[in-house]
Amino acid sequence: MFTIRITNKSGDFDQTATCRSASCQIGKSKEALVRTKGWSVAPRHLRLEQNLAGVYVEDTSRGFGIRINGKTEERYGPLSTSDVVSFGSYTLSITESAPFGTADDRGDVPIVTGEEKEATKTLSSRLEESAPTVAAIDPKQNDISESTPNPEDPQRYMEWAKLCHKELLRQLDFGRVEMDGLSDIQLRELMDSLITRAMGALDSGIPEDISRDLLKKIVLDESIGLGAIEDLLADPDVTEVMVNNYDDIYIEKAGKLSRTQVRFSSPEAVLATIERIISPLGRRIDESSPMVDARLKDGSRVNAIIPPLALRGPCITIRKFAQKRLTAADLVNFGALSEPMVEFLEAAVVHRMNIVVSGGTGSGKTTLLNVLSNFIPLEERVVTVEDAAELKLVQPHVVTLEARPANLEGRGAITIRDLVRNCLRMRPDRIVVGECRGGEALDMLQAMNTGHDGSLTTGHANSPRDMLSRLEVMVLMAGMDLPSQAIREQISSAVDIIIQQSRFADGSRRVTSINEVTGIERSTVQMSEIFRFSQEGYDANGRVMGKYVATGVVPQLWEEFAERGINMNRDIFKP
Repeated sequence: MFTIRITNKSGDFDQTATCRSASCQIGKSKEALVRTKGWSVAPRHLRLEQNLAGVYVEDTSRGFGIRINGKTEERYGPLSTSDVVSFGSYTLSITESAPFGTADDRGDVPIVTGEEKEATKTLSSRLEESAPTVAAIDPKQNDISESTPNPEDPQRYMEWAKLCHKELLRQLDFGRVEMDGLSDIQLRELMDSLITRAMGALDSGIPEDISRDLLKKIVLDESIGLGAIEDLLADPDVTEVMVNNYDDIYIEKAGKLSRTQVRFSSPEAVLATIERIISPLGRRIDESSPMVDARLKDGSRVNAIIPPLALRGPCITIRKFAQKRLTAADLVNFGALSEPMVEFLEAAVVHRMNIVVSGGTGSGKTTLLNVLSNFIPLEERVVTVEDAAELKLVQPHVVTLEARPANLEGRGAITIRDLVRNCLRMRPDRIVVGECRGGEALDMLQAMNTGHDGSLTTGHANSPRDMLSRLEVMVLMAGMDLPSQAIREQISSAVDIIIQQSRFADGSRRVTSINEVTGIERSTVQMSEIFRFSQEGYDANGRVMGKYVATGVVPQLWEEFAERGINMNRDIFKP
């Protein structure tokens, strides 16, 4: 709320008025807060707008112009009581100004919208919790769980960031800035200068305790980066980032979920971040297609879903891709499997055994698949097929295929199954499918049975036996009316090894079982467990304790290797 006084040069007009909304118009129009006359006055001559920084005046006369303290301006602010705005034969000045959003049109009741009430309520409830630090507020602190900042800072910074972003858009509009063809570095430099200019227009109104550098970083991240989650993704210890709403963000660190105080400035900022992620990939998201899978430049997997399906607002889930390529030795050091298991799996991959990695969501299937693929001989041609490319193979001769969703007209979709069938014509030595979840399982089994030995894939299942059932169901999803006996015979002859990967309550991920498929008997696919993880309870810190043991079963593969004259270490199977 603010009060203005308008007078004319002849002295016969002197009017005071109070603007009780965020903006008011001055001019000849009937809708104007104060109606002025004269041939040099436009119907909507100028607009007064109040925000966090103060009251700003903007020329909306389309040619008549305004002058502030004798100088022609298009936009100026924040206005002080000593500033004089001239237009036509009139002068305007601010006589008093209350803090932004403090009173409604009755002059005594705070202006609080329903959204602001909900945001305040949400913030208050969050502050009552033991919350980690705000990465967007202190970018130097990558560990977002060690300290807690001033609880008022997140809200204040986001409000000022929203205002700066609005001023930035105005700068882009006035400057008619051309950004096509700019590299990432050039774009960041350009936006940095524009944000500096936008903040300069607000500088006198920004409180002294608001860090200009930090405010610029927040606006820059939301303009061309990934916004509030930029620093979360930069933290090497964070493995997953989950945006449930613009002000409700969780992370996974060391297998544990925790809520952060990091927040976007608005739901629109979340939607803009989604658009920046998917646009380079040729994907789209809108009301007709409100879900999308994509990836970041580093390979991190992204899933986004927006209203009307996501009722609270745009939602993003990012599974970070490890910057360091893990090896089998790393998994042994982490306790994810044992050295005898690594020795067995390396021999199985090198000697072209077909392997399926089974496990639940987030159990580490793709990580293990990456490690297994490292054992493929360098001279072989490998074709990978994925929904969103995540696999990073070390072999020099690799072809990477990625599925494609339908376009705006619902056409042009390329499925995993289409790619699996196509890669059979590409002369692959190995086929690696990121995940079988549908009819592509049938084509994968046929490839394994027709000369493409040594193929690798993953699937969702809670046990090796469940994986066999899942494969049968997925084959039926191909639309082929095959009898169960025929499907099971295909599975038993195609799949050699099933590796079960599990995630425990303490967040650790381990290989819990390695099984060899030995054949089929009376319509039941037979398996022999070779290695297992034997859990022995929990330690004082709640971490899972146990050991990897061999069952004593020597796999048929080892017998086949011996027949071929390949000497293999049999001691690893001793219980």
